[in-house]
Amino acid sequence: MSAALNDREINAGLAKLSGWARDGDELTKEFRFDNYLAGLAFASSVGVIAEGLNHHPDMTIGWRRVSVSFTTHDAGSKLTAKDFAAAEAIDGLGYP
Repeated sequence: MSAALNDREINAGLAKLSGWARDGDELTKEFRFDNYLAGLAFASSVGVIAEGLNHHPDMTIGWRRVSVSFTTHDAGSKLTAKDFAAAEAIDGLGYP
């Protein structure tokens, strides 16, 4: 079972990420794209990363945007280090 982070740890994690925000007990970010297919390709890349980390986000794919949100279910749907590691890996894809 993963350990839930406290507010200080969450704020420190957010300070290391670009564009991610806390929404209650979720870590979220909306990515924007020039066209729908670019968003689909991004979502597929996120899926591959998530599978490799065995930590899967909720994603919403819309027209020229993809929203990604993480929480850790085995920690009572709280934020954990797993969420921040996954967000960092996704940022490594180089999308805005």
